[in-house]
Amino acid sequence: MTGIKIAIDGPASSGKSTVAKIVARDLDYIYLDTGAMYRSATYLALKNGVSLTDEKAIIKLLREYPISFGRRKDSQQMVFVGDVDITDPIRGNEVTNNVSTVAALPLVRQALVELQQQIANQGGIVMDGRDIGTVVLPDADLKIFMLASVEERARRRYKENLQKGIETDFDTLKEEIAARDYKDSHRKTSPLKPAEDAITFDTTDVDIAGVVTFIEERAQKIIDSL
Repeated sequence: MTGIKIAIDGPASSGKSTVAKIVARDLDYIYLDTGAMYRSATYLALKNGVSLTDEKAIIKLLREYPISFGRRKDSQQMVFVGDVDITDPIRGNEVTNNVSTVAALPLVRQALVELQQQIANQGGIVMDGRDIGTVVLPDADLKIFMLASVEERARRRYKENLQKGIETDFDTLKEEIAARDYKDSHRKTSPLKPAEDAITFDTTDVDIAGVVTFIEERAQKIIDSL
């Protein structure tokens, strides 16, 4: 066995991607940002004037412009569709406010989940999203479901947007996050919810280092037992 599978799920801005990247780096595992994949599909639809509910058209775009990942010199993840770098555009407000619609499409989810599972079969992996523990990696060795209050998550996203130069209104951001929570948890296909065997962790008053330690300690116990 080359490594364990770690699934980290949670709502928008719960810190799961930041934490997953660090854990993967520390364990020398593969990191897969599934949210970036759905954002990429959303970006393609918006960029090409395709309806956000037209599954077949979006699948066609994904075949024409396959999603891939790379690394910048500072080790930050890069996201491509075809040969176009969309790392920054997929984090903009337009994509953020529409990604839940695209992520709810069954055919799009099926296509991306199959790709995610293929990547996971390569060995030790840390994967974050909203249905990793329930759908993508139901056999994951460690499942974490990260929570945080809407207020705290809005604060985190507001700070992140300011650093990136994205104009944002804090109150509007809170409303958008709450609305996305509702969409993600009430969609028919792969709704946001913790797996039955997941460890639920409220990170509202916990810093990134604390969350990383929490997950790595549990991961190490599993690794040591193999």
